[in-house]
Formats: sequence, structure tokens, C-alpha cells
Amino acid sequence: MIGRLPLDEQASALRSALSRNEVLLEVLSRTAALRLPGWYLTAGCLFQTVWNVVTDRPPAEGIKDYDVFYFDDGDLSWEAEDAVIREAKEVFARLPAEVEIRNEARVHLWYERKFGVPCPPYDSTEAAIDSFAATTCCLGVRLEAGGHWRIYAPHGLSDVFNLVVRPNPVLAPREVYEAKSARWRGQWPALTVLDWPSP
Repeated sequence: MIGRLPLDEQASALRSALSRNEVLLEVLSRTAALRLPGWYLTAGCLFQTVWNVVTDRPPAEGIKDYDVFYFDDGDLSWEAEDAVIREAKEVFARLPAEVEIRNEARVHLWYERKFGVPCPPYDSTEAAIDSFAATTCCLGVRLEAGGHWRIYAPHGLSDVFNLVVRPNPVLAPREVYEAKSARWRGQWPALTVLDWPSP
């Protein structure tokens, strides 16, 4: 079972699983060409690709979008982020997937309006990944010089391969976790979804 392998072997298995999703590989390659500071491809497209591979489905099945995070605190204006989004739209043109790109240095400016709880300013893309509603989601991958894969997985990879969704009550409210996990379980019935911790 992959989730019980040593961590270095799990990282190798992650790369192998993700490499079966041709759209994901193309997003990685095109994002690397943008040279964004501190960028990662992150969230659903990664762990859902693994879930598909583990459950013998087409690797890209059920993946709604591909999230790219970057971190640029030199200009927190919407105009600066929008310029990156518009450039990326051209880079990802004719790709059979929706790619959403966001500057995580700006999240604290809009998070409370959207989710009802304040978000302290992040100091890195990694800090943003740390705050996902489920620890299983806390995963980022990017391509570096020489084609090296940088993998950020602060909670490890065992839950991803073992189809376990575990809450991460550091920022996102309980209802966000429960809505997301219910949607995922509808698409991947083999998931084990752990309950939000009691107060």
C-alpha cells in the first residue's frame, strides 16, 4: 500500500501518479514559463488525480479546475494581480481545463467577505497551502530548474494515497470543510471523511 511506504518512495509515487494526468503536466510546464514568485500548482487537481489513479479512473476525471498560487507582496493591488491573470489566460489558452491563478499575498484583503472569518496576511505561498480546510489538500507541486519537482506536503502524503480526508481547523470554517468533503465523497465514494473536531 503506497500510503505505508517511506516518505521518499511516496514522493516518487506521487510524481508517477500526477504524471498520468497530461493536462496537469501541461499546466505545470506552462506555469513554469511564467516565472511567478513562489508559485505552486496546488489543491484539488493534485489529490484528485491521485484519487483517480488509486481508484482506477481516468486521471483527469472530475477535476473542476487547476489552481496556481504565487506570492508577490511587492504590489497588493488588484490591478497587479489582474495583469498576471490576463497574461496567464493567454499562456493557458486552448488548454482543455480551467486554470485559476491567484496571488496569495492578497488573500487577507478579500477572505473575510467570502468566508465570514478573517484571514491574517500570509508570508508565503506555503503558508496559504497550510490553511486549506483539509490536511489532505495541503499539497503543492512546481517545476524548478532542470525539471526538478518541488513537492510541498506539510502533512505528508499518506492520507492522499489512503483516500482519507482529514479536517484542518486552522482557518476555514467547519461548513466549508463539510461542503467540500460531501462533494468529494459524491465523486469518490471510497473516501473516508473524518469529522470536524468538537469544540
